[in-house]
Amino acid sequence: MTGSMDGKKLVIIGSSSGIGRQLAADAIAAGATVVLAGRNPRASGTASVDLGDEESIARLAHDVGELDYLVSVAAAHANGPVAGLDRAAVTRAFDAKVIGPIMLAKHFGPQIREGGAILLFSGVAAWRPAPGRAVMATTNGAVSFLAEALAVELAPIRVNALSPGIVDSGAWDGMGENKNDFFAAIAAANPARRVGSSADISAAAILALTNPFMTGTTLHVDGGGRLA
Repeated sequence: MTGSMDGKKLVIIGSSSGIGRQLAADAIAAGATVVLAGRNPRASGTASVDLGDEESIARLAHDVGELDYLVSVAAAHANGPVAGLDRAAVTRAFDAKVIGPIMLAKHFGPQIREGGAILLFSGVAAWRPAPGRAVMATTNGAVSFLAEALAVELAPIRVNALSPGIVDSGAWDGMGENKNDFFAAIAAANPARRVGSSADISAAAILALTNPFMTGTTLHVDGGGRLA
């Protein structure tokens, strides 16, 4: 049944994010066993993995063994004008969103059980590029095409992408008092007239993982932000 995760094993890469934590909690509540992994694990029980290091991906896959679902919410930003971009930062951004997920598919794909799925995270910046966001737009756009390509190559394993809009997941807390004004402006422009929540994104992620007839698709959970 769509939405049921009872008895399934889910691996979440980039689990320290607000969206990752919400998805983990919701998946556990739905009956799944969850393995959390990240580049800089700080919580007990979180495995270490660096999407820029294939050996660490292979080690994690070996330790995890068979699984049902794999989600990568990892990201590394390289924002700023093209004229001032640092090559190493750009490479890290592509490792997190594109090259790393290809290596995840390489090492985890053979271990995904029948009916299983992979979910990659894109983002609204791919459809709403802005100055200073060239790398973000490009990596997020590549994720969408990668999901299509992997859906064909790894079939019958299902592969989808999820493209969130502006979400109050903790990622914007560094704006301080300016966050509320920023969110108000986004909400006023979005057809949904609100910003997203981690719960919104988690619900869509579980749909993409558990719907047996969904593959090669990018789910836009952005309040219509790409249309604004």
